Amino acid sequence: MSDGLPPKETLPALIRRALADSRDDVLVERDNGGWKSTSSTQLLARAEHLACAIRDAGLLAGDRVALIAHNCVDWVVVDFAAFFAGCVVVPIYPTQAADQTAFILRHSGTKLLFVDTLEGYDRLVALGIPLPTTVVFTGNNNRSLSAFEKRGQELFNADPQRVRTYESERSPDDLAVLIYTSGTTGNPKGVMLTHDNLAYDSQATLVYAVDVLDPGNTVLSVLPFSHIYEHTMIYIYLLSRVRYVISHDPNELLRDLLDTRPYFLTAVPRIFDRVLAGVMGNALKAGGLQAQLVPWALRSGREYMRAQNRGTPISFGMRLAFFFASSLVLSKIPARLGLDRIIGITSGSAKLHDDISFTFLAMGIPISQGYGLTETSPVITTNPLEKNRVGTVGYAIPGVEIKIAADGEILARGRNVMIGYYRDEEATNAAIIDGWFHTGDIGEIDADGYLRITDRKKEVFKTSTGKFVSPARVESALKRSVFIAQAMVVGDGRAFPIALICPNWDLVRVELALDAGLSGADLIHRDDVNAFLHEQVKRRTSDLASFEQIRHFVLIPTEFSVESGELSPSMKIKRRVVEDRYASQIDAVYDHASQTALRG
Repeated sequence: MSDGLPPKETLPALIRRALADSRDDVLVERDNGGWKSTSSTQLLARAEHLACAIRDAGLLAGDRVALIAHNCVDWVVVDFAAFFAGCVVVPIYPTQAADQTAFILRHSGTKLLFVDTLEGYDRLVALGIPLPTTVVFTGNNNRSLSAFEKRGQELFNADPQRVRTYESERSPDDLAVLIYTSGTTGNPKGVMLTHDNLAYDSQATLVYAVDVLDPGNTVLSVLPFSHIYEHTMIYIYLLSRVRYVISHDPNELLRDLLDTRPYFLTAVPRIFDRVLAGVMGNALKAGGLQAQLVPWALRSGREYMRAQNRGTPISFGMRLAFFFASSLVLSKIPARLGLDRIIGITSGSAKLHDDISFTFLAMGIPISQGYGLTETSPVITTNPLEKNRVGTVGYAIPGVEIKIAADGEILARGRNVMIGYYRDEEATNAAIIDGWFHTGDIGEIDADGYLRITDRKKEVFKTSTGKFVSPARVESALKRSVFIAQAMVVGDGRAFPIALICPNWDLVRVELALDAGLSGADLIHRDDVNAFLHEQVKRRTSDLASFEQIRHFVLIPTEFSVESGELSPSMKIKRRVVEDRYASQIDAVYDHASQTALRG
């Protein structure tokens, strides 16, 4: 690095540098019940062979290669191969809505498509749109990845220098990744990220993570590679020379954690919510003393860590409670989760509530938050673990500037900022003004440079009483309850806000001793369920301003999901979709509240 900042380079140059030394387990994944390792030599060779096959398929430098697959070693190989071939990678979530997948393939001008399963390929065929040449990871026919790779190996063996020629056709400022933002309304926008955007962001971020990413230590990949967060983490992990284990399925996370016992991982708040809900659920199901002891221990640990972090007085009683909570419960949980060797976890993509941070900290598991967007490759700020400040998203990575605009919006500038939205000059000009990227988030920077996110600019609404409400703030408070899995707050132009709540039905059934066979559709009409959740909502929002507190809600029988169209692939709630879908229930709540007020 010159002047502390990395020089410009292409991603193939970075990848080759990261794989220059021989290592046996650069990538590790499950295979037939066991674990299979890929060495640095194998990874590089496979990428070079596939690069030859990609060019042999008729693609030229700058052509688009789309990738629709769940996390696996093959995903990484194809990603690298496309760069080596001088092409542009278009990552697409396997869970992306069909109409949006079709839009991305058309809009990006994809020339070659990789899909992980035959089922995934059949799903694309069912769209009824012209598909580019498609390669499927599985199978042994001419369309399979193995056949495609074999052809590339023959070409490479005949002329090993051809890959270097392909690489030389691209420069650091050329487009490398065309990744479409999931969006909560309308068609997604194509974010154009250059080789330097990604190479720079990964190396600048690593400056703050180098102390916890020791060569040879195990890290676990949990988030989808199709998301820019984990996509960039690939380069960070390779540069760190860690043992990089790939989790294929989020539903297998606990098993993967117990098998690998990683030192570090990246995650999103939803994962932490589920972990704590699982711990609480197991305790409630066990009943007896455990059902009382575990919630008490989690609460005692959280309050002790909050006081310690905030510098408020810690009474003798609080110290004693924490001692017993730690001895009896908290110290035992990490090993049962496979987190007993964890040095730290970084959370991103959405706001993590302080309660979650303090609860995990009480178990000896520090969580540091970072901040960024797809348009910034993605990291803008992060909390180094040794300087972690709970409630903030850290300070800017080297070479990146942040400032707060007059209206409170967070602006960012640096080599990690995209070159624009593909084929959308109007949106590009609205997002980047005088070199500053407008994030759409509202925040504040303290005297030490730590950034705190307070609102999402476009999501803040105004009630009919003239009060501004931040849905994210209220939703975060609601989700402090382990009995609430998801929440969305509405109320624009109304007298007060209400919440749409997806309960954690498993825990509600256990807590109220209800029949396990009762579905969410059955439970939403029960008086005891509504009374219990009303108490949870009241308790969790009692410390908010009176105009933010939730007094009425709509219970949703099932959780919002990507498949139902209520969540984007990056797990963000599609507010307009949800509000339209439950419009009648929302109106009914407001009508009932209004009639009750008139009668009162």
